[in-house]
This record gives sequence, structure tokens and C-alpha cells, in this order.
Amino acid sequence: MNKVMSRTAQPRPHHRPPTRRDSRRPGSTPPRNPVHGRAATTPTAAVRQPRPTDVFADRLLAVLSGQRPVHWMLRHTAGPAYDNLARLAERGLLRTRGTRPVVHDIGYYVARAGALEVFARIAAGNQLRAMAFRLEQGPDHRWRCTAVELEGARPPHTSED
Repeated sequence: MNKVMSRTAQPRPHHRPPTRRDSRRPGSTPPRNPVHGRAATTPTAAVRQPRPTDVFADRLLAVLSGQRPVHWMLRHTAGPAYDNLARLAERGLLRTRGTRPVVHDIGYYVARAGALEVFARIAAGNQLRAMAFRLEQGPDHRWRCTAVELEGARPPHTSED
């Protein structure tokens, strides 16, 4: 089984922002080490790219909670996923009053090479909801959402006779 949990619990906000721990003044700039008239650059740690599971969970949450319009996901979806997303956004299942919903936890299953089945727990205040979606990598190496569901809200079944 290739099931993976990829996000740890987010720290809860405290009653006030953290205090400053360094002694530099807020407006100061880091010291320059001149090397032949130019500032020396030190190798920095590689910037970690977010996983596609995290990116799509945040994007889908923004649409389903009403923070972004549905057409914002048009180029990031394939197949009937856009229609399902529009239907779910219209129902407003993740819209809340007061507390903005956040992605609490993400896990995924590698269905095959280039296909991930992802589940996310969405927290809004004291409510916890479930979201599932499928990502497939296209020939252009871009990930696209091909299916999306919210805690049992399935698309209507259409049968052709």
C-alpha cells in the first residue's frame, strides 16, 4: 500500500504574535562582503517546492469556500472535474461564517505512475470535513485535477441506455 500522510498538524495561533528574537533593528540590511566591487553571494538552501497535493488542496479549498471563483480552476482541471467542482461550489458546503476553513491534514495514495488519489481534512472552527480529489500528470508534466468529492457528496449518476 502506498498511502502517505504528507502534512503535520499546524501549530495553533497564540494570543499574541511571537516576539523578535534577534538584536538587529527592523530596518537594517544584512552586511555586505565586497568582492571585486560586488556583493558576495553565499549559497542558500534550496527552496523547497510545494507538493502538487498541497497546492491543489489549497486551490480547491479556495474555490469551494467561496474565496475564489470557479473559473480560477479551469486550466487546472480535466474531464468532468470542472463540472463537479462548479456544482459543489454552488452548493456552498465549505462556506462558513466567521472562521475561514483551512487544510488540516493531507494524505495521498499513488494509484499508478502519474496518478494520485488525495484526501484532505478541512477544519473550520470546531467542524472537520473531508475532501477527496484525483490528480493526474499530463504529457506536458503538469498536474490536473480529474475528480473532486466532498464528504459523501457524489456527482449525480447518469446512465446511458
